[in-house]
Amino acid sequence: MRELIEQYKGVVIQIATPFSIGTGFYLKDYDLIITNEHVVRNNKDVVVEGKGVQRVLSSVRYLDPKFDLAFVQGPKPNPWMGVKLHDQEDFREGDPVIAVGHPFGLKYTATQGIISNSSHQQDDLYYIQHDAALNPGNSGGPLVNDAGEILGVNTFIIQNGQSIGFSLPARYLKQALDEFKAGGDKSGVRCISCANIVFEPNPEKKYCPFCGSKIQMISQIEDYQPKGIKLEIEDALKALNYDINLTRRGPFNWEIEHGSAKILLSYHEETGMIAGDAYICSLPKENIKEIYVYLLQQNSQLEGLCFSIQNQDIILSLQIFDHSFKPELGSQIFQYLFEKANAYDDLLIKNFGAITRVD
Repeated sequence: MRELIEQYKGVVIQIATPFSIGTGFYLKDYDLIITNEHVVRNNKDVVVEGKGVQRVLSSVRYLDPKFDLAFVQGPKPNPWMGVKLHDQEDFREGDPVIAVGHPFGLKYTATQGIISNSSHQQDDLYYIQHDAALNPGNSGGPLVNDAGEILGVNTFIIQNGQSIGFSLPARYLKQALDEFKAGGDKSGVRCISCANIVFEPNPEKKYCPFCGSKIQMISQIEDYQPKGIKLEIEDALKALNYDINLTRRGPFNWEIEHGSAKILLSYHEETGMIAGDAYICSLPKENIKEIYVYLLQQNSQLEGLCFSIQNQDIILSLQIFDHSFKPELGSQIFQYLFEKANAYDDLLIKNFGAITRVD
């Protein structure tokens, strides 16, 4: 199992949009990233990131609300390896499975379980029910058998259920891939009413040419336009020359790489608090006391910033309320945090033996 889990580190992709984060996996035979439709919904482009590939913007090629599937174009070049689909219906209750994904925005997790129901019916579709733990962010990731083949796409869980998850069997995915491939190099959307795929350009524009139902093509999706404090935060980041599309991690979160530091910005609507947490280096096994003393001394001298430690991570943070935030001031505050985080990272590693951060 360890070798299998390691293998999928080169296949599983993190997907981020202005609305959500989720998981995808790369199929080399099709040069597509597979995920759930609800992960990329209302987006023409999404941010993808995987082993060996820095975050880039990739186009959405296919939306399928019936199967809750979406295909995203694989970036070029990419080093991702190929994996096989297991689209046969020969799996049984009790078979071991692994669910792989990026729950809560973590870079990579794998949970083991067994199939508890090989044909759970929901409406007119059948799902694989299993007890491998699924969490927010796992959506769109692969369900893998002990031979390293993909049995299905992790799709939904039962709220407050004890590890009750459901995956769309790979045979549905293979069906959608074959239908999509038959359209050539065109993007398409499956009509929820008649189940036909409508390819671009749609001659009926907002209506399905097969059944006349309303349909939104990928080309008709409007670009995301932030408002209010979210717009002001993004204006502050744009002024620092960051590509805002690559920083978005859901509706109230942004992620920035500055030098060797990773900074997570978040807005808490209930409290009106804007928080910035710069994850720098990690505590070593020795000389911990000296680091604590140094960080406490710095806390008494820093203006508007504060050190903390979470598990082994050393974090430099700022907080500001939305009523005090303006883009010009925000740019200065963010820049101050980013530069201090990068400088402290180098200093703590060089002078105190702190450990370089690894995602």
